[in-house]
Amino acid sequence: MDLESCSYVLPLLTCCLFLLYSITCYALAAAAVAGGGGSCGGSDDHAAPRSYPLVGCLLDFYRNRRRLLAWYTGLLAASPSQTIVVDRLGARRTVVTANPANVEHVLRANFGNYPKGKAFTDVLGDLLGGGIFNADGERWFAQRKLVSHEFSARVMREAVGVALEREARARLLPALDAAAEGGGGVVVVDVQELLRQFAFNVICRVALGGEVALALPLSRLAAAFDAAAAISARRGAAPVAAAWKLKRALGVGSERRLREEVKVIRDAIMEFVRDSSSRRRREQLLAAARGRDDLVSRMAAAGYPDEAICDMVVSFIMAGRDTTSSALTWFFWLMTRHRDVEREVLDEVDACMGDGGDGGGLAGVDLEGSRRARVLHAALCETMRLYPPVAWDSKHAAEDDVLPDGTRVGRGDRVTYFPYGMGRMEAIWGADAGEFRPGRWLAAAAAGGGVSPFKYPVFQGGPRTCLGKDMAFVQMKFVASAVLRRFELRPVAPEGSPEFVPLLTAHMAGGLKVTVRRRQRQNGTCET
Repeated sequence: MDLESCSYVLPLLTCCLFLLYSITCYALAAAAVAGGGGSCGGSDDHAAPRSYPLVGCLLDFYRNRRRLLAWYTGLLAASPSQTIVVDRLGARRTVVTANPANVEHVLRANFGNYPKGKAFTDVLGDLLGGGIFNADGERWFAQRKLVSHEFSARVMREAVGVALEREARARLLPALDAAAEGGGGVVVVDVQELLRQFAFNVICRVALGGEVALALPLSRLAAAFDAAAAISARRGAAPVAAAWKLKRALGVGSERRLREEVKVIRDAIMEFVRDSSSRRRREQLLAAARGRDDLVSRMAAAGYPDEAICDMVVSFIMAGRDTTSSALTWFFWLMTRHRDVEREVLDEVDACMGDGGDGGGLAGVDLEGSRRARVLHAALCETMRLYPPVAWDSKHAAEDDVLPDGTRVGRGDRVTYFPYGMGRMEAIWGADAGEFRPGRWLAAAAAGGGVSPFKYPVFQGGPRTCLGKDMAFVQMKFVASAVLRRFELRPVAPEGSPEFVPLLTAHMAGGLKVTVRRRQRQNGTCET
């Protein structure tokens, strides 16, 4: 935008925003004096946020903006259908649901009517471009078909297994070992930060192939992803979307920072991609494509342009970098609170996951052993039920619809399903929904039915079911077994639950600060 244009546009935008602000303040003040108001809609008026003329639910939304998870969970638990409608000034009409029948309808039965939609892609478009997690329709289908090769059993055994072992040997275990060596009560380690660094390095190895050679340190690239993801998440949670869009147009504040960090990310990855797909290497890649399993090599060999490869790599890294580290952070914290479960996990891991060796060998990525580690699997599932890496996800209706519980959905409405709230619904999980009880997963498996993905949509469901689900469990089981067999973690924070911060992927506010002690190994048993 040139200076001459700004001289006309900026005053106009300022006047419009001031007018909108004045109207909103007047409406909110009038509503506060009146002390009344109806519901935002939905099947249950007493459970819905209060609504006022013109501004809708904006007042309640603003009051609860720093506790949206608890607010939505409470409203959904009070609703007979576990569904509410939020209609507020400056945002699309939003249906929020924790009803498994509604989730199945959106993710599977009427999948074609619920793409991510332009509103979603606008929020994440600057960061993710046209990558798979920001794509719909044929483009999404083609990318999903291509990337599915990255999750084969052979790739997990070879590429993922090698990346996990190298990163664990090089950084994760030495850092914990050094903390234990320092006195087992003196040195404090942030396990969340260790896990985030570990997961980022692993996913970069898998996506970019083997030893990653970028023009800047991986730590700087990770910091750029952190900043860009946080700002993008704040876009999605903004009470009025026009605010961040104006800042983006003017290139100021957090939007200027986002532009700078996205440039760091895309410049580094694009340079790598261009080198990988340069003419002098193209023929080598084409000839060796069958023997190369990294994402860049496969896409280059398939003829994708550099920009599309860059978009895909950014999406791939975003999906893999924080999800497993988030789940593992809460898993390790829960183990410190439930030592009985930790002992069951350890007994099983010792028997199922191979020779960990006290002298530095790792509990390797034994896929068959991982499948037999049922208690560990149950504990990880239960962790993600209570603390899902993605707290909520939204689609946008292409056409008018009616959900199974009778809620009307208009064209363009946002429909948000809510894994965090669903994990706390007594209507879904029973009276002990708020308790950490891995046994519920073992009981479901023993009954032969398992748990419906629409009751537990941590990995989505239907056609968009997460391709990386098996890879995620391989990584989590690897790290859990490698760490727990060697070290006992003791949190230094006071009693009470840490704060769960959602953003694009969830994290623990303040990290997971622990002291580390070496653990004495014991033999256990493994189910066959």
